Order: sequence, then structure tokens, then C-alpha cells
Amino acid sequence: MASGPMPREEYVRDQVQEHQFGVVNKPLTTWERIYGNGLVRKAAILVVLAAIWQAYAMYLDNALVMPTFLDTVKAFVQRIESGELLRKSWVSLKVLLQGYALGLVLAFFVTMLAMATRIGNDLLETLTAMLNPLPAIALLPLALIWFGLGSASIIFVLVHAVLWPVALNTHSGFLGVSPTLRMVGRNYGLTGFGYIGKILVPAAFPSILSGLKIGWAFAWRTLIAAELVFGTTSGSGGLGWFIYENKNVLDIPAVFAGLFTVILIGLLVENLIFRTIAQRTVRRWGMHS
Repeated sequence: MASGPMPREEYVRDQVQEHQFGVVNKPLTTWERIYGNGLVRKAAILVVLAAIWQAYAMYLDNALVMPTFLDTVKAFVQRIESGELLRKSWVSLKVLLQGYALGLVLAFFVTMLAMATRIGNDLLETLTAMLNPLPAIALLPLALIWFGLGSASIIFVLVHAVLWPVALNTHSGFLGVSPTLRMVGRNYGLTGFGYIGKILVPAAFPSILSGLKIGWAFAWRTLIAAELVFGTTSGSGGLGWFIYENKNVLDIPAVFAGLFTVILIGLLVENLIFRTIAQRTVRRWGMHS
């Protein structure tokens, strides 16, 4: 007969349940903890892409077609140290923030109008069907005629790039709010902006956040394309003009350094700003994003 203390009943029951359902709590290995970190996985993907870039550029052996990744990083560091890339980036971001903010305000106004009246809803659906497929950069020639050689022309095309995707996603999110939540808001006596802010916006925030991301991406690429044209006209500009200017003097590593900066800013905005917003809102609330 075996000697020793008998295990407690609840311990035996827990072990049986774990084996029945196949759930056994084991400490994660170091590799599992590393692999479970999304930032580490994304960093690994970037390292692989950089290695492919380096290998392909070395295979071509033509710096005028594609400089190596190391040459691009060297040019990037040199332009950062000289302050040129920082100044150009600030010029671009300053104009971008103005156009993005104005586009968000107009998108909010149009969406509220669409939610308040039937004619507003018809107006939003008609305008998005007409103008959303229209590339914002196609309006730049008209903007230069209407607003002249200045930041107003670029801001105009940025507003067009931001307005429609943000308004469309916000409106779709509002329409997708469940009738139960709507009735809860009405039962609490919420109306107007109180109803929108406490019921509609939290429930529709995943769609709103998606619209903000799409609007940012559209605005960022539209800005760089507009600066490529606008810079050739005015002799000044941000990152787009930096890329165009260095292309003219065949400083291809600097061109790639400018493109590298555009990509880097996009990654920082996505993984720092929008990721933080998502973690503190939709993920904390148990919504999918």
C-alpha cells in the first residue's frame, strides 16, 4: 500500500478536467514569448525585406537603378545629420496636419447631416459615389488655378483625399449600430450630441478608426505626389520636392533616402499613434480592430 499524504480532492478534480479538455497550463518558452510579440514579428519581416533589397541591389550592381540598402541608410543618416531631411519632413507634416484636420471636421459635419436628415443621407451617398473614386492628385491643376502657388492648393487636395473615406466609414459605422443600443440611449433620454457621443461614436468606433487610417494613408501619399508637382513649380516643398530635386542631380541614394523617410513616418504613425488609439479604445472595449 502506498504511503504518504493523499492529494486534496479539488487538486485531483482540476487535473482530471485539464486532461479531459486538453488544457494544461505550461510556462511559455523564450521562443514562444518572442514569437508572441507582434512588434518582434514585424521587425523580423522588415529585416528580411532589407536583406532581399541589399542582395538584389548587389546583384544589379548599378547604383543609378537601385542603390544598396546600406548606401540608402548611409545617405539617410547623412541627410538627418545635416538637418535637411528633418526640415523637409516638418514642412510636409505641417501641411498634412492642416489638410487632415480640416478634412476630419468636414467629414464629421457631413456625417452628422446625413444622420440627421434624409436629404443629408442622399447628399452623402451621392457625393461619395461621385468624388470618392476621383484621385485627389487629379484636382491639383485646378487647385493651382483656384488658390495659386501656395499651401492652400495642397491643403485642398488633402481635404478631398481625407473627407470621403472618413465620412463613408463613419456613416457606415453609425448605420451598423444595433437597435438595442439605440433604444438604450433613447431610454436614458439622450439626444443630439449626447446621443452621438455616448452611444453612436463608441459603438461605431472600429469603423471610425478604419476611416481615420484610410484617410491618413490617402492624405500622406497624395501629399508626396502633390509636392512632386508643386515643388517643380514653386521651387520649395517637403519630402516630395526633396525626392524630385535629388532625382534631377542623379543622387539616387538620396532619392531612396527620401522614400525611406516617407515609409518610416508611415510606420511610426501606424504603430505608435493608431495602434495606441486602438489599444485604449476598441481592444479595451472588447471590439475587433
